[in-house]
Amino acid sequence: MHKKAIPRLRTGISANAFSIKSTFMSGQPLTFHAEYSKGNGKETLEYATSKGVIFLEGTGDERAMSLRYGYSGAYTRAKALKEIRLRFGIDEDMHSIYKGIETDAFISEAISSLYGLRVTQNDPWETTLCFIISQFNNIKRIRGIVQNLRKRYGEVLNTGDYAASLFPLPKSLAKAGLEELSACGAGFRSRYIRNAAIKCSEGWLDDVQGMDYESAKSHLMGLDGVGEKVADCILLFGYKRYEAFPIDVWVKRVMEKRYLNSRRSSMREIRAFARSRWKGLAGYAHEYIYTYGRLRGIGASK
Repeated sequence: MHKKAIPRLRTGISANAFSIKSTFMSGQPLTFHAEYSKGNGKETLEYATSKGVIFLEGTGDERAMSLRYGYSGAYTRAKALKEIRLRFGIDEDMHSIYKGIETDAFISEAISSLYGLRVTQNDPWETTLCFIISQFNNIKRIRGIVQNLRKRYGEVLNTGDYAASLFPLPKSLAKAGLEELSACGAGFRSRYIRNAAIKCSEGWLDDVQGMDYESAKSHLMGLDGVGEKVADCILLFGYKRYEAFPIDVWVKRVMEKRYLNSRRSSMREIRAFARSRWKGLAGYAHEYIYTYGRLRGIGASK
């Protein structure tokens, strides 16, 4: 993004149990393309969608945060507010969610450390693209690739006071050449990105919302480059399907160490354990396990 002048910020949102920082750092799509900063008693988050740019400024602490927001592009005030409330689950009852996932000392520690971390609901295409790129990758490189794709294929927003590249639509990436995508840093993922963009521009993601979990997961795995872990990430962060429990190497190690007596376990065993223990909130528990495990280095290889 190329800042010139931030649009006027508006008041009108308050949120309990909401930490902008913890949410941003937790490996969700916004981790890969938003900008976070902190200073003068304020936290700010700025991110581009395919429609425009959203600005969020928080004051206070995570237990009672007052939020101001701004927007640019195709948003109206009402649409920007709706986007924010939906994406960050502002109206969710976090007390009930915490009550549902706080089953043991490790989760209690994670909640205390990351209090206010929210599972975000992002645009399904945005989520799909981010997690296809995430495979065998680190956060710094994922961010770089997403930024390159935005600059090359995203619509340019220029209001005179503010300029930015928006999040690219699938129809734009569907027309991209593999060499062009590779030049953005995508490497072997270039073919996956283009093929997914072609299918998603034809409505592949449209029917997922009405499917049961297993059917939706199987449908998403019909996209090139989407395996079980990426499909679960899309369901969790694109559709807020809390029964999804994405398992990568890091989560596997944390689960084995903290919950399975350091016993090597299959992905199926871990997934079954999580869904039995946290029921329909397994996905929420996942975010605390993943983020706190990384923060503490619990899942680090020896």
